[in-house]
Amino acid sequence: MIRLHHCHQTRSMRVLWLLHELGVDFELVVHPFDKSLRAPGYLALNPAGRVPALEIDGEVWWESGAIMELLCERFPEAGLGRAPGHSERADWLIWLHFAETISQHLAALTQQHIMLYDDAMRSPVVMKLEAARLSKCLGAVNDRLEGREHLLEGGFSAADVAVGQAVYMGQRFARLEAFPALADWWARVSSRQGFVASLPPEGAELLYSEEFYAPW
Repeated sequence: MIRLHHCHQTRSMRVLWLLHELGVDFELVVHPFDKSLRAPGYLALNPAGRVPALEIDGEVWWESGAIMELLCERFPEAGLGRAPGHSERADWLIWLHFAETISQHLAALTQQHIMLYDDAMRSPVVMKLEAARLSKCLGAVNDRLEGREHLLEGGFSAADVAVGQAVYMGQRFARLEAFPALADWWARVSSRQGFVASLPPEGAELLYSEEFYAPW
C-alpha cells in the first residue's frame, strides 16, 4: 500500500509526478495548505507539519528528496534512478537535490508575495534579490541542458522530475524566455503524462492565484 499526503502547488508534487512516472498504484490524500497540517494526527506522519508524507508498506517517509531516492531504489525497473556505482550516480544526485536549492528561493518569494498579507510587511529588496537568485539557478539548469535532451545523458530520470517541478513553480516568478535550452526541455517534460496527471484538477484550491508575480 502506498499513500501520498499532498498539497497542490507544493513540493509534494515532485513525489506525485514521480509516482505517476513509476506506474505504481497509490492512494492520494489531498490536504488544504493550512494549520490542519499541524494537527497531532498529521504530525505523527511528518513531524515538520509539511507535505509530503508517504505511507508505504507500514513505513512513513518524509522529505521529498529522500522519498524520491527511496522510491527509485524500491522500483529500479522504471529506470528513473541511478544506483550506486552507476557512471551517472553523482550527476543524478546533484540535480535531484538542486531542485531544493531552487525551491528555497521560491519559498522566500512565496512568503513575500502571498503569505505576507500586509504590504507593509513585504520587502521589495528581498523580492528582487530572491528573483535574481532564482534566475541564476535557472541559468545553471539552462547551461546544463545545452545540447542535451534531459539533465542526464542516459535519458529522463527522477532528476528531471525534481527540477521540473521546481521550474513549474518558478515560472510564477521568472520567465523562461531568457533560457532557451531550459524552455525547450520544459516543453518536453511538461508534455509527459506523468506531469499532466500531477497537476491540480480543475476547481482545486490553489496556493497561487496569479500566473506571474513581478518583483516590486
